Amino acid sequence: MSSLWLREALGDVPRRPPLDGDRRCDVCIVGGGFTGLWTALAIHDLEPSADVVLVEADVCGGGASGRNGGFAMTLWSKFGTLKKLGPTAEAVWLARQAAESVSAIGRFCDENGIDAAYRRNGWVWAATSKAQLGAWDDTVEALAAAGVGEALEPLEPADVARLAGSDVHIAGVFDPDVAHLQPATLARGMARVAEARGIVIHEGTPMTSLGRTATPSVTTPGGTIHARAVVLALNAWSARLPEVRRALVVTSSDIVATPPIDRDWEHGPCVSDSRRLVNYYRPTRDGRLVFGKGGGSLALGGRVGAAFEGTSHRADVVLSHLHRSYPQLAEVEAAESWRGPIDYALDGLPFLHRLPAAPAVIVAAGFSGNGVGPSHTAGRALASMALRRDDDWARTLLARAPAGRLPPEPITWLGGQVVKRAIRRGEDAEDRGGRTDAVTRRVAAMDPTSFVG
Repeated sequence: MSSLWLREALGDVPRRPPLDGDRRCDVCIVGGGFTGLWTALAIHDLEPSADVVLVEADVCGGGASGRNGGFAMTLWSKFGTLKKLGPTAEAVWLARQAAESVSAIGRFCDENGIDAAYRRNGWVWAATSKAQLGAWDDTVEALAAAGVGEALEPLEPADVARLAGSDVHIAGVFDPDVAHLQPATLARGMARVAEARGIVIHEGTPMTSLGRTATPSVTTPGGTIHARAVVLALNAWSARLPEVRRALVVTSSDIVATPPIDRDWEHGPCVSDSRRLVNYYRPTRDGRLVFGKGGGSLALGGRVGAAFEGTSHRADVVLSHLHRSYPQLAEVEAAESWRGPIDYALDGLPFLHRLPAAPAVIVAAGFSGNGVGPSHTAGRALASMALRRDDDWARTLLARAPAGRLPPEPITWLGGQVVKRAIRRGEDAEDRGGRTDAVTRRVAAMDPTSFVG
């Protein structure tokens, strides 16, 4: 297993058996990460008698859900984009639900005996260079105009440095609703609870083809499942679907973890800076600092292959950013490293999309590196959509077609390489206290991805 989290959570637990033979069910969910598991649990809450089968190519939590930084974020930082999807009142409602989802995850752990090291210590959206100052201003203004200005709290520079644990952090705002946790332990615990509630889970069961018919089907190496509804909760692997391929940018995120450090890290918040190739970091219960960086490898044609697995070949780059952010840790080396894919939507927000040619099939994708918390929110909506319920969740602003359309390959991949280099060049200059030249700024501005909105 490629991440510290997965090795801690899995140990020598045996894999659940793969599908063996054909079967029928009410809802088939493809993907055993957070989105798929929250959807299965929400369906059970709404209709306990529903027959739900979940298939996972690897093990539950083996994809992005077991390899992320462990930030359970809200949607407040993306509110400026969220309110463009519909009426402001609906955007506020959905953002409040996303904030409540973070609390609900903590309650779920408590109620089901899942020791996922859940800590609701908040999130600092920080500036670590002068060029990053005020990155949050438009979002703060949009929140204030919508009457929810308290969602992001302004911080004095001294408080930013204190909360982040380093004077390199010179300004920022604070979201008190964010938590950090051990994501793979959460995913594995969710799978255990789902099985106890009668949800059938098959691991080692990849989808090899999708039947886009009135009664859709999911074919696997061991058999075919026919269902009244199919939910595709594939994260970055959704990019292989022709219906959404040109709506997603798939790139890697790389993470290092330090050895345990003799500091009081556990009660610290999540932190991210305001560069486009974001740095994000948080403490762990055993005193490590987990530090991640976006903007790694790009997937040609959305194909997620070996380049997105295993230890990070960019660990030295990530570690250099850790040392810049925490000069007092300049002698600390990385004890662990790993990587995984992120599916960026072109507007930075997830979409829950019914396939036009097969409305009983719903694709959930585009969480844009911010899925641990919003996947709970999406799961509630996907449950209502899969069960064809007529309620607020089925009509949420996230129930939409993906935004935008990328050029065909290899234009997108080649252009992405140029843009990514421009961003790195500009951010390196800004870290040194310089300015980005006009040409670099124009090229970098072509990047559609962002950790915040």
